Amino acid sequence: MLKDEKSDTPYTPTPSYFLGGFDIYDREETLGVELEKYNPEDPNERIKLIERYCLDRYKHLSHRHKFLLLKSLESALLDRNYDFGQLLEDTPEEHSSLPYGWDEMQNPRGFFEEIFRLASLHWKEDLAKASLENPLEW
Repeated sequence: MLKDEKSDTPYTPTPSYFLGGFDIYDREETLGVELEKYNPEDPNERIKLIERYCLDRYKHLSHRHKFLLLKSLESALLDRNYDFGQLLEDTPEEHSSLPYGWDEMQNPRGFFEEIFRLASLHWKEDLAKASLENPLEW
């Protein structure tokens, strides 16, 4: 089983991992202010957001980790009942928060579809490499 790169625990990513780069908890005055300049509903700004704050965050990951991360998102996207909106909801008891208004995003599924599209494009070589391997041997 593939282990998390920072710990010795199994690596079991979920679609929410893609939101880590947008987490402004304890960074409201820095990252929060920066992210508020963008409109996640605007297709062009959405691309910039995803490339700068989401995908850049994972460029250090191995091809195997990227593969599993994207597979977790793909599985969720294939489930027509998956509630992407709940991933954007503010949960005060957790030590994370997203920029103001993101919990009101009109098309959360579309936001994650764009993450999937861009990650597939940016990680094309890594994903191809991982697809040639047997994940059961990781």
